[in-house]
Amino acid sequence: MEYPDYYSILGVDRNASIKDIRKAYRRLARQYHPDVNPGDKQAEEKFKQINEAYEVLSDEEKRRKYDQLGQSYQQWQRMGGRPGGFDWSSWMSGQPGGFRVEFVDTEDSAGDLFSEFFRSIFGGMGQPHTSTRRASRQAIRGQDLEVVAHISLEDAYRGTERLVQVGGRQLSVKIPPGARDGTRVRLRGKGEPGYAGGQPGDLDVIVKVSEHPLFKREGDDLYLDLKVPLYTAVLGGTVQVPTLGGTVSLTIKPGTQSGQTIRLRGKGMPKLRQPGEYGDLFARVLIQVPTDLSSEERTLFERLRSLRPG
Repeated sequence: MEYPDYYSILGVDRNASIKDIRKAYRRLARQYHPDVNPGDKQAEEKFKQINEAYEVLSDEEKRRKYDQLGQSYQQWQRMGGRPGGFDWSSWMSGQPGGFRVEFVDTEDSAGDLFSEFFRSIFGGMGQPHTSTRRASRQAIRGQDLEVVAHISLEDAYRGTERLVQVGGRQLSVKIPPGARDGTRVRLRGKGEPGYAGGQPGDLDVIVKVSEHPLFKREGDDLYLDLKVPLYTAVLGGTVQVPTLGGTVSLTIKPGTQSGQTIRLRGKGMPKLRQPGEYGDLFARVLIQVPTDLSSEERTLFERLRSLRPG
């Protein structure tokens, strides 16, 4: 009797969580399912191995016994044990010859679902949770799929709709206002179809927001470099500020310094799935110094400099 490496069969680490084990099982079961590989005996055998490995590793009691047996088996190998010489008797399930487990269809007996190793070691540990229907009819949930939808910052501000291609299908997806780079919009049941009556998987549309030439986004807030004429910064006045919701007027106080940040509340991005809630817009003042002074203007600036020495 051979010792099967269930962890290797599922392609998981020996410290894998039950979540990782379940994920690996579903992926492999879809790949080797008899409905996907009709008439392929190798795939059918692989499918049985996958089911057996999952039957053991997904059950806490069976997995603990399997791990303990594995440690003893590996120690015996390291000590130079010969093939076929390992003492399995102390690990048997307690029933003579093990507990015979079969999967039977009402129309046709398909043979043993589990190996001699499983029947001998785990046959007496209660009924297996794996379906006792014929393996080729075991329901498998369809695979989840992902696609990327590219949108502009304006689209993210207003919300938008995109057509995405999934295989030969074209699906419409609504992207809500406030969507961020990496936001997932899930379309349930729009992934790959299930097998043997299994439910279809889901489709995750991953939003990719393009960079904007004016605004930098951080969370729900926006940042903007605002050019302000020198005279307005010195004397005060009004400037027009672009926002994603339209241009607004902003009062500049006399003596405003270059690099100063002015906060415009509620002029940032809408907060995702929080209707009526918005982030803020932060405008950083960049004072524009004139470079094409006329002779009269230059004379006036010289006069100002003389009035404010140093």
